[in-house]
Amino acid sequence: MTATPARIVDIAIGFMGARQLDNAARIGLFKALADGPKTAAELATATAHSERQVRILADAMNGLGLLDRANGSYSLAADSEKYLSGKGGIDLTPFIAFLGDISYRQWIGYDKTVDTDAPGTLDLDEAGWGDFMAGVMTYNALHAEQFGEAFDFSGYRDALDFGGLSAGFSFAAMQQNPELKVRFVYDERFGESIAAAAAEAGLQDRVIVEAGPTESTRPGGQHDLVLVTHVLHRFTEEQNVGILRAAREAAAPGATLMLLEFFLDRDDTQRPIDALHAGEYFNIDGTVVFPIETVEGWLAEAGWKTERVVPLPGSPRVLVATAV
Repeated sequence: MTATPARIVDIAIGFMGARQLDNAARIGLFKALADGPKTAAELATATAHSERQVRILADAMNGLGLLDRANGSYSLAADSEKYLSGKGGIDLTPFIAFLGDISYRQWIGYDKTVDTDAPGTLDLDEAGWGDFMAGVMTYNALHAEQFGEAFDFSGYRDALDFGGLSAGFSFAAMQQNPELKVRFVYDERFGESIAAAAAEAGLQDRVIVEAGPTESTRPGGQHDLVLVTHVLHRFTEEQNVGILRAAREAAAPGATLMLLEFFLDRDDTQRPIDALHAGEYFNIDGTVVFPIETVEGWLAEAGWKTERVVPLPGSPRVLVATAV
């Protein structure tokens, strides 16, 4: 293959597209197209911004594939219609705002993280933390949606959701399977929100919520499905071995574990989104994306047999294992 600078330049200027996406979402460019195509002048009126800046943003989004352009008018591509216009189930605008307002600023100091191997810290006021949680939980909702679409949960009856941050993964499984009951064992900070979300979803009769610190709780039980979602990166290696042992102690023989995380690969080509999040996590607050072979070693030590790894679009991967 002939070497060209295109890939290098595309990566180097990638932050420009990210900033333009952030601003296009912020001024309501995608939502302005929810009812049909518009010209740059019409978009300028709809968003109350200058036609010059709106034209630049619309052309950039067209170049990146998020808008279609024909006969001088712009319209939504399928993915922006579903996830940015407000017409779909999940609107990623709060997540994009989190990236632009919080994550991007944190990345400006990434050279210090690289040079010192010192974890980043976030210094946010109350409003900033509100924006942080809105962004993170929106991204989690996307992960839960993709999780629900990737698996068939019809064969399960008794699940344990252990140590996570969002009930959406279990809710996606329960909405597929009306016979599935879920026992949540989460940090006490999340108990009330899970119970409220279950009631709002009409799932309260199939949900049990228990509180306990993830790194030391032993839930017990004989569950046929165990979910460990967005947990491992928040804890140390020693704590993670204990968490996976506790998960195995709560599983019936032959039960399925679905462990959702970003991973660093051992294959010849790394999945990009995972490695990018490895930088994001450590640079934001010092949490760690682990090598997949390390996690598989912990699973074997804890009594789990790795079966396969399932990538979720725009989201982490799910490592599926069986209790042995």
